[in-house]
Amino acid sequence: MESSSRTLVCSVLFLDIIEYSRKPVAEQLQLKQAFNRSLATALEQVPQRDRIILDTGDGAAVTFMGDPEDALFAALTVRNMASEVPVRLGVNLGPVRLVKDLNGQMNIIGDGINVAQRVMSFARPGQLLVSRSFYEVVSCLSRDYLNLFRHEGSRTDKHVREHEVYSVVGGTPATRRLAHTESQIMARDGGWLAGSGPLGFRRSALVAAPLALLLLVGGGVAARSMMESAPAKPAAAEKRPQAPSAATARLELAVLPWGEVLVDGKSRGVSPPLRELEIAPGPHTVELRNSTFPSHVEKIEVKAGAEVRIRHRFGKKR
Repeated sequence: MESSSRTLVCSVLFLDIIEYSRKPVAEQLQLKQAFNRSLATALEQVPQRDRIILDTGDGAAVTFMGDPEDALFAALTVRNMASEVPVRLGVNLGPVRLVKDLNGQMNIIGDGINVAQRVMSFARPGQLLVSRSFYEVVSCLSRDYLNLFRHEGSRTDKHVREHEVYSVVGGTPATRRLAHTESQIMARDGGWLAGSGPLGFRRSALVAAPLALLLLVGGGVAARSMMESAPAKPAAAEKRPQAPSAATARLELAVLPWGEVLVDGKSRGVSPPLRELEIAPGPHTVELRNSTFPSHVEKIEVKAGAEVRIRHRFGKKR
């Protein structure tokens, strides 16, 4: 098995046919054919070079190499066709690695796909759940997208790992955001981003998801979304980070290239985009997880109103 030796941040849609294994073989065949038709319809607008589909037997896992919007619209399309085949769905934005399987076909491994499966396992029949990392990116792309989500709280998987999940309760938005039109114009006019990169994927697709996270860190995505409804404020009027309240402390985070943040065993999000959070005074154990490298753990003692900073760069895998 040959690896691309590169970790990418991608959106992963995991789908499961409800009670598939309990059906007679003849009914399984009918369900799988209907499922394949629904998924094919959902992926019509996504170029083949921008996606990788893994058949899981009772469902599928689809990795989107480009815009997270592709995963959102594909998931909504399949969910809205649930009358044809009963499914549950989960979407995650996280790190994956491209590899070739024993047949020389492109495959995907990594924490990004594992978490997508965990998120899907929490869903009820016909329900679409997304992870916190996917929500934080997509909800900032458009006001219409923000209204699609409802926080469902924390769920614990069989490995005693907690996940913050959001359900998609709205219908499919009538239009995609302006950035989609801009990307189509760029592809039509040509240029470096319109060309093909390693493994045959568009260069724009290979950088889209990591760029989304970088834009969140810099505030670019949020700023663009706000400009749709209000004029830009002068630089002098920008809000500065407020000091923590007298009853809490603030934890500032600087993690490279990325890491899931757990405080006292509870997941608080992925950094980036997460840069700071409030914690209660007292002793805490902060763990940073990255699927490629060993976890980093720090024990801290904080006082009310104090600010504590944790910086960590995950090193090269030995």
